[in-house]
Amino acid sequence: MLNISNNSVATKIDTNAYSALKKVESKITRRLTIKIVKWSVFLFFIVSMMPWTQNVRTHGNLTTLNPDQRPQEIQSVISGRVEAWKVKEGDFVEKGDTIVLISEVKDAYFDNNLLQRTENQIRLKQQSSDSYGKKIDAQNRQLEALNNNRTLEINKILVKIEQIKLKIQNDSIAYKAAQLDYSIAAYQYNRMDSLYNQGLKSLADLEARRMKAQQAKAKEVAAKNTWESDKNELQSLRIELNNINAKFQSNFAKVLSEKLTTETDKFDTETTINKLENQYANYETRRGFYVITAPQDGYVTKLLVQGIGETVKEGEALLSFMPKNYQLAVEVYVDPIDLPLMNVGEHVRLQFDGWPAIVFSGWPGASYGTYGGEIYAIDQFISPNGKYRLLVRPDSKDHPWPKDLRVGGGTNAMILLNDVPLWYELWRKVNGFPPEFYKPIDSNNKK
Repeated sequence: MLNISNNSVATKIDTNAYSALKKVESKITRRLTIKIVKWSVFLFFIVSMMPWTQNVRTHGNLTTLNPDQRPQEIQSVISGRVEAWKVKEGDFVEKGDTIVLISEVKDAYFDNNLLQRTENQIRLKQQSSDSYGKKIDAQNRQLEALNNNRTLEINKILVKIEQIKLKIQNDSIAYKAAQLDYSIAAYQYNRMDSLYNQGLKSLADLEARRMKAQQAKAKEVAAKNTWESDKNELQSLRIELNNINAKFQSNFAKVLSEKLTTETDKFDTETTINKLENQYANYETRRGFYVITAPQDGYVTKLLVQGIGETVKEGEALLSFMPKNYQLAVEVYVDPIDLPLMNVGEHVRLQFDGWPAIVFSGWPGASYGTYGGEIYAIDQFISPNGKYRLLVRPDSKDHPWPKDLRVGGGTNAMILLNDVPLWYELWRKVNGFPPEFYKPIDSNNKK
């Protein structure tokens, strides 16, 4: 009994009549209780000194490492009308297999001979361009002929100019000689007139000298006229030379203008040809969009457009598609407070939905049914849910992930951090402290 009162009842109760009370009051039971308490304290002390792996618990989903391996939607590049489905949900298709056939709904492409008509337009425009090219060649020859004629005409005039210059030089000499003859004849006439007045010469001799003086004067005037005529002819040749150049420039400019106009028409035709060729290529490419094929090997998961005859718009999804070959990864989200603890290459333990596991949070090595992973990438911006996304890939040093995993499945992740004593972890939890800042020594990658 506890004996906490001064009024004892031990003498009034027969302890032998109560077996439970008898055992409690025995000295053996008291010793056992003391031993249990001592061993409990000892075991608690031993356990508290055991190592505990700090970790960040989070949830995520299965995805793929490469974006081309993730579930996708196959869309229609052009507007059209569904004519026939060649697959159904759950079918496996190989790359290039026909999935659905669509027909045209725009009146600009209804013509079945659209490609042939466009090709004829290109051929006719090409012939027109060739004709312009021949016309340009003819105009080039015409310009060349004008240049040759100009050269010949100019050379001819230049020869005449040189000839007339020589003739002017000769006529100027003849004129000087005629002037000299006239001055001599005039001097002789004056002497004869003086002798006649003295009675030393006859009138017949005077008249003869007068006639010679007049003849010399006539020759002087004729020589001067010839010389002036030659100078006028030289001026006329120079004017004719300028006229030839002016006429050539006019004819050359006219032909050159016609040539430039022809070249402009040729360039316009070639521009039209390029537009038509572009249209032809677009028409030909558009016809290829009438048959929608599988972009890679995979499975048709869900048809988003039902029935035959339904009209779809450009960029509208027709069905969802899952590639056959993919490399699994896990995307998980951590709080901003835990982001400084995350490093590329950090080890992660994963538990997949549907796979039984026994998980010891602080002793990952003692857990069963978990799989290894490592952080592959860390987002540089926060996600809409207010957390940062981590991408985890399989750990090549751990046993492989289950083969039956599917993209989109749920996971529980433990991102392993530093090893601390258990008592420290309990103390940290009680006080609400975050895990210790931890960065692996061999981690050279930046977040």
